[in-house]
Amino acid sequence: MVVAPFCRRLNGGSTTVKSGWADRDAESFVADGAAAGIGRDFALRVYTTRLLGRDPKLVLHGGGNTSLKAKLRDRLGEEADVLQVKSSGSEMASIGAEGFVAVRLEPMRKLRALESIGDEDLVAVERVNLIDPKAPNPSVEMMLHAFLPHKFVDHTHATAVLSLIDQPDGEKKCAEVFGPRLGFVPYVMPGFGLAKKAIEVFECAKPSDGLILGKHGIVTFGDTAREAYERMIAMVTLAEDFIARHRKAVAAAALPHNIAGEALVAPIVRGACSEKDATVEGAWRRLVLEFRGGEPVRNFVNAKDLERVSRLGVITPDHTIRTKNWPLVLPVPEYDKLGEFARVTQERASQFTAHYHEYFTRHNKRVGGIKHELDPLPRVVLVPGFGLFGLGRSKHDAIIAADITEAWIEGVSNAEAIGRFESISEADMFDCEYWPLEQAKLALPSPASGGALGRGLPLAGQIAAVTGAGGAIGAATARAFAAAGAEVALLDTDFAAADAEAEKLGLSALPVACDVTDGESVRTAFDKIVKNFGGVDIVVSNAGAAWQGRIGEVAEETLRKSFELNFYGHQRVAQAAVKIMVAQGTGGCLLFNVSKQAVSPGPNFGPYGIPKAAALALMRQYALDYGADGIRANAVNADRIRSGLLTPDMIASRSKARGVSEKDYMSGNLLQREVTAEDVAQAFLHQALELKSTADVTTVDGGNIAAAMR
Repeated sequence: MVVAPFCRRLNGGSTTVKSGWADRDAESFVADGAAAGIGRDFALRVYTTRLLGRDPKLVLHGGGNTSLKAKLRDRLGEEADVLQVKSSGSEMASIGAEGFVAVRLEPMRKLRALESIGDEDLVAVERVNLIDPKAPNPSVEMMLHAFLPHKFVDHTHATAVLSLIDQPDGEKKCAEVFGPRLGFVPYVMPGFGLAKKAIEVFECAKPSDGLILGKHGIVTFGDTAREAYERMIAMVTLAEDFIARHRKAVAAAALPHNIAGEALVAPIVRGACSEKDATVEGAWRRLVLEFRGGEPVRNFVNAKDLERVSRLGVITPDHTIRTKNWPLVLPVPEYDKLGEFARVTQERASQFTAHYHEYFTRHNKRVGGIKHELDPLPRVVLVPGFGLFGLGRSKHDAIIAADITEAWIEGVSNAEAIGRFESISEADMFDCEYWPLEQAKLALPSPASGGALGRGLPLAGQIAAVTGAGGAIGAATARAFAAAGAEVALLDTDFAAADAEAEKLGLSALPVACDVTDGESVRTAFDKIVKNFGGVDIVVSNAGAAWQGRIGEVAEETLRKSFELNFYGHQRVAQAAVKIMVAQGTGGCLLFNVSKQAVSPGPNFGPYGIPKAAALALMRQYALDYGADGIRANAVNADRIRSGLLTPDMIASRSKARGVSEKDYMSGNLLQREVTAEDVAQAFLHQALELKSTADVTTVDGGNIAAAMR
């Protein structure tokens, strides 16, 4: 059965877990559901799932799952008992009816008679029994929901509960806190085996409210959506209260006072957490950064025993696909010792990858050598005196890693405050990290990118900055780079224009106010880019404006204004970018819009063409001076592009100067075709992707022999 989605947003959660149930909101969901042909129970299932998903202390990024047992008619009109369960990887905070899949219940329950079943066979059985054969895969915990008899079942990874159960005596603590209301299921890897063990515990212990899944999370159930939800809130509150009553203080380490800022530290960290692509000379695998430095994070990274607790493992197996099993821990970044910080950072990052290779080799041998190694780069970096970085192949992924790490910090801190944190074994971590059903979640489209996957695109993991991004060429270039997978910063003096273009690109695009004629504005803009993404890899220096006049008659002030924007503006941008690229140590690419005027001057256009010619020389100097650093410098020589620079008035003026019609002027080339901003954008993209081209000028003008490079 296909049902129409209905979406009603909820407000965010609080610092402690509290019930968000509101009769008025619930009835609004019921009304919306009725309008979409959805029954009351299912509408309330969606509502309480959102209530759970909106609270990061319960659920993060595709984690957790909920279900409802109901009767539905299949495509043949026959009524069937079904399990409506969250689809794998769906975000509970924003889920709609389309985020649930309906599976025939009785065939699933018959599987309990099996001792075991392989993942592929289980998925095949699940898909055969889908009411809608085109639906996505059900949650990996579907069998747990199927085996339990209750109408509504909720499963979360509540941080406070994990702090209780991630202990050597976790079962004892749970008995003290929850009594007979929750049954305790010893750790079993998520999936079919866990479902079998859970139903055995349920039938033996007969708990009233739910189950604790050792080292994994909590399940509550009920006859109504509200009952299952309120039981979840009540149980998590009991855990929070227990931790608050029993916690002890954590000793902090002494720290220096001259700690460097984020704009200096992030490029060093990002560069160290990159690796050369062994298959393509000159290519790098890079990651995007997300910084967090709130008080709980600083308290954690400043603790005396940071090295010990950082190696203890994840708080729930679900997190390992996003953060790996341990973070990279760095020294304090002292401002006057950044060179030493960079050296140690590189050394520890290399040790991290070597350790990951060894970890993979050892456990892959244990499972028969059937796994393929994931990239070994860190996904979490802890920096004492500073904070943490989440890392990912996109900004969206980096944010997920940072969010999960903050939950990990809270969970480990609370566990250590009431006892001793204990994770699953390293072997269990490996089995979860390399579990195909968990890895499949990483292949799901990113909601932050409008549903695009992005990770396999040529510029995935790279950060591009485009100046003049509010104009036609800049906006087209930003779109082209975003479509190729890059994270994009859009710089313009007109922030509103940059912001409008950024909004079209998705949540991760960054609009930045920047006046390239002002050195401080440029420095501030690039600091903002670094703080947001961690660095920069590609810069398209595109901002410019045209001044006209016979060169012998033009005022010196006019010429100076043009040089400030059309030459020095390029220099300021390139200088700021190169500083970051050198700190990263992974090369980079400087791209300049030099215009046809740099090669073939036009009459009465000297005030514009002369600084553009100087910008062409500037590009070549950067190529010469920074080629050994792997930094390429190229330029695009474009002509007659409708834009904020080539306005209708300008087109009329230049047509008159050439003695041709406006139409003939715009298509006055060998191909007799008007060249667009999108054509220029593709030239910039081509130059960014050509890893062995530098000091190159690409002409985009439809063919003009007079402007051809010699």
